Amino acid sequence: MPELSRFFGIIIRMYAEVGGPHHLPHFHAYYQDDVAVVGLDPVELIAGGLPRRQRRLVEAWAELHQEELIEDWERLQAGRPPLPIAPLE
Repeated sequence: MPELSRFFGIIIRMYAEVGGPHHLPHFHAYYQDDVAVVGLDPVELIAGGLPRRQRRLVEAWAELHQEELIEDWERLQAGRPPLPIAPLE
């Protein structure tokens, strides 16, 4: 699964399912042993979970980069590689 960004120990990845239906547009956020699935529009937790601080960081990052995330979702579903997205600093 391609990595889109990495910040504060959090890794953001997105799956591709070329030619097949996938769930709602979303990405996966990994922090230590925790995994969250976050929807893109609206930015909200769909499944899993992260510690409160990391969840808030991921949600803030996703809101700042929502257009880029949607573009990467569309690229992946069309069989093209995603573009990296700037981390929180």
